[in-house]
Order: sequence, then structure tokens, then C-alpha cells
Amino acid sequence: MIITSRSRHSEPAWMRLTIILIAVGFVALLVLLPVVAVFSEALRKGISVYVASITDHDALSALRLTLLTAAISVSANLVFGVAAAWAIAKFEFPGKSALLSLIDLPFAVSPVISGLVFVLLFGAQGFFGEWLVRHDVQIIFAEPGVILATIFVTFPFIARELIPLMQEQGTE
Repeated sequence: MIITSRSRHSEPAWMRLTIILIAVGFVALLVLLPVVAVFSEALRKGISVYVASITDHDALSALRLTLLTAAISVSANLVFGVAAAWAIAKFEFPGKSALLSLIDLPFAVSPVISGLVFVLLFGAQGFFGEWLVRHDVQIIFAEPGVILATIFVTFPFIARELIPLMQEQGTE
């Protein structure tokens, strides 16, 4: 009995075209439709209202905070994520499992609990609260709190992506 394998491109052209159209349809549904909905709602009352809204002082402050937080968080996560991944992938040291646990901590802890911990640490009645108040440093409900929370939540992503890649490279 001779078994012949089908060629990779033996399916009819209409079937390939149908699959491609279905994939493009899903992309349009999942990506383009929400983008169109956002822009249509933003421009519903006209472009002048949109421009007035986006140039409002509060909107500009929110954009500035977002860009500042993103720049600092990405930079900090890049430096510390690469360093942690390099240390974990290339070296054996005491505390390696503890470092891996700390990297995975944001995945295991609810964001609500993380926020509570930040308040308990940096709030006015928190662990560091008295010292922070005496030195006129505000972390909670200020830019440093937003940046710290963002770094905490996003830190594992860089390290967790790089660890397997660095382990594959070997010890060079």
C-alpha cells in the first residue's frame, strides 16, 4: 500500500482565498471596528469640539502624565528586566528562586491588593507615611505613585520574555 502525502499547496485557490478573507474579516472586526467606533464618537459633535476637548488643560495634563509614566516605566523595566533576566538565565546564585518569585508576584497579586499595599506603605498613615509627610514627599495620588504602580504591574513582562531567550543562547 502506497501512501502519498498531499502537497502543501494542493488545496484549491478558492479555499486559500476564503481563509484569507476570514482572517482579514476577523482583523477588521477586532481591530478596525473599535478604532472606527472611537474616532466616530470622538468626532460626533464635530472636529472643533474634538480639538477643544483635546487641548483642554486637564486633557493635556493627562497626556503628559501618560507619556511621562510610559517613558519612565519602559526605561526602568528595560534596565531592571534585562538585568534580572540575564542574572537568572546565566548564573546560579542563592536567592535565584526568590528573584523569580518576585518577578512573578504582579501576576499572582490582584491589582486591588497591590493598590492597598501601596496605600499601606506610602499613605499618610502607612509604614513610610510619617517620614514622607515630614519631608513633604507625596507618593500616593501623585505622579510617583502612578509610575511605581505601572512599573510594578509591567515589570514581569520584559524579564519573562527574555529569560527563555537568554537560556537558549547558552553561556556565551
